[in-house]
Amino acid sequence: MESTPSELNVDNLHKGVLSELSTISSVSAEQADNAEQRQLRVYLRVRPFSKGELANDENQGCIVLENAEVAVLRAPKESSSMKSSEKGVGQSIHKFSFSQIFGPDTTQTDFFKGTVRELVYNYLDGGNALVFTYGVTNAGKTHTIQGKSSENDGGILPRSLDVIFNHVKGRQYQHMDFKPHLSSDVQYLDSNQVKQEKSAKAAVFAMLKEVMEADSSLSGGEPFQFAVWVSFCEIYNEYVYDLMEPLPTSRNHKRNALRVCEDHSGNSYVRDLKWINIFNTEEACKILKIGNKNRSAACTRMNQTSSRSHGIFSVKLLRIDGKQVQKISELSLCDLAGSERCNKTKTFGERLKEAGNINNSLLILGKCIAALRQNQNPKVKNNYVPFRESKLTRLFQSIFCGKGRACMIVNINQCASTFDETLHVMKFSAVAKQVVQVIQPKPLASIAPRLVGKDGKMLLRHAIVEEEAMDSLLLEEELLDEEDSEADMSILPQEELLNIIESLKEKLVEERRKNLKQEIEIRREMGNAMLEQLMENEENWDKQVEELKESYEEKLENTFDMYKDAIKQHAYQRAMEEVEDNYVPIEEFLAEQEKVVVIKSMEKMIKALNEAIQEAGDNFLEKVEENKRLEEKIAQQEEEMKELHRSCTAQEALLLELRVQFEMSKKCTQGGTGEPKAKKGILANLRATVGSPAKLSKKTVAGTSSSTRKRGLFK
Repeated sequence: MESTPSELNVDNLHKGVLSELSTISSVSAEQADNAEQRQLRVYLRVRPFSKGELANDENQGCIVLENAEVAVLRAPKESSSMKSSEKGVGQSIHKFSFSQIFGPDTTQTDFFKGTVRELVYNYLDGGNALVFTYGVTNAGKTHTIQGKSSENDGGILPRSLDVIFNHVKGRQYQHMDFKPHLSSDVQYLDSNQVKQEKSAKAAVFAMLKEVMEADSSLSGGEPFQFAVWVSFCEIYNEYVYDLMEPLPTSRNHKRNALRVCEDHSGNSYVRDLKWINIFNTEEACKILKIGNKNRSAACTRMNQTSSRSHGIFSVKLLRIDGKQVQKISELSLCDLAGSERCNKTKTFGERLKEAGNINNSLLILGKCIAALRQNQNPKVKNNYVPFRESKLTRLFQSIFCGKGRACMIVNINQCASTFDETLHVMKFSAVAKQVVQVIQPKPLASIAPRLVGKDGKMLLRHAIVEEEAMDSLLLEEELLDEEDSEADMSILPQEELLNIIESLKEKLVEERRKNLKQEIEIRREMGNAMLEQLMENEENWDKQVEELKESYEEKLENTFDMYKDAIKQHAYQRAMEEVEDNYVPIEEFLAEQEKVVVIKSMEKMIKALNEAIQEAGDNFLEKVEENKRLEEKIAQQEEEMKELHRSCTAQEALLLELRVQFEMSKKCTQGGTGEPKAKKGILANLRATVGSPAKLSKKTVAGTSSSTRKRGLFK
């Protein structure tokens, strides 16, 4: 495939370059308005409780899944959110929506089908894709990405690889002479470089002490063939390291940090990152196993094997037609390190530095997503997006800016002790879900990648543009070199020489025009760079102010807790001192208790006597009143008796008088006739005599008889 400079036709090269550039410009103009707008997919996965968490009473109903898209968070009593809500700041109940929610019972298969499978299909069709997991430490992010291969419970990474290799089965490119270069270019390797690639692959697999086996399923007869290349790196303390490089055996030697650079299109890539050509899922899993062995991890209070770096596993798929690469697409799966609070994870020293860098990179990621969300509002002036403030955001800037699809997997646990951290993660996801990606149309993505030669020089239509030919095309010095022009003029006719001179003059004017435009562009870029630097400084100042604010708030909280504990301790000591001052022996205490019992019983008796006395007094007063009434009645009756007595006395006097008269009448009667009168005449006389007393009323007679009887009784 190599060509010498003499075999190249300069006019054809110019025509090829101009035709490709014109194709790109026309496609851009026609398809700019047809860009796809796609909301960023945000999925939630809830980790089940472990036995230890259940034993520690972590299950307090903090996470409630209302349906397949809505989750509700209820703050537990001991959380900072609940304490703030009790003070009137914030709420204790929060509701969040997601593209889809997967509960604790979700299997790895169902999760893969519901989240990443669509992205993998789009990746196989030539699109770029990014999947990143986000959450607090010990939330299940690494399990979601990698799973457990020993238990046939693989995560989304091995399942994505299965889909890829099932798609390219029987159509894999047998050679290694096409290799990914920079961000989206392809490098053609000669035979020596192919041998070096094979040796490098063998050296990587040798770290597992396993023998490589050739894949018998390869086939070269298909019209389209595919080559799969993978890389595995980590971002640790804001440095990028290749996980395919063996760890240094001596502590005095440090790992080589890699640089993040930009290619001709402005896309970021990791310079000198090792790419391995693989032919099946088993080889990919071996690379994953090697990378995990070299990846930075440590034990914290919240996680025994906490990832202390952001792991990025990338898969590039080259679609080859004969001897030409038609497409190149990239799938990146990023296992972000978990955000954490140092006072809960009990980190210090090196772990504290790691946590600071992790939280800082996640903070910048949140700022970028928030700025992208705000810039979508046409009424608000576009804000600066701080992609360059972190290696993580700089690497994936092109994806967020529309050169691929992205999805975010939020991993949370249900523990009450990590509720505040989980709430922060959910708020971050709520902002991310509102981001709308403007995906470039497929014609732009389907343009064939640039092909470069063994020395990194551009290949055009299967021809290597060597340094001399490229310089003759692009450099003004070579175009105006007098000696070369004289040598050429000596063998050309005069008319052609005049045409060449005119052409060179036009090229010179064009070059000067380009230089002027370039100078203007450089000045504009310098101005933008200075403005960007000022904005970066402002962002850094705001970040420092925010960090100071958070540190002061944390210190105030710690001071408040310290004072609260001191007050409790002081109150306890005072109570103990009072107990010691007022200490009474048990015998005296029991004696006093008995006295108290006796006193209480006597008080009850006195109370009962007082009630009896009160009742007797009331009865006595009633008796006194009754006696008074009886005395009044007796006095009245005595008056009546006296009246009756007077009446009786008058009646007796009258009766006595009647007796006297009767005796006198009797005597007169006997002395006059000498014979006794008949009884009838006496009675008649008596009636006549006592005729006037007979006029008394029956009531008086009855009263007299009654008085007589009563007098007899009183006598």
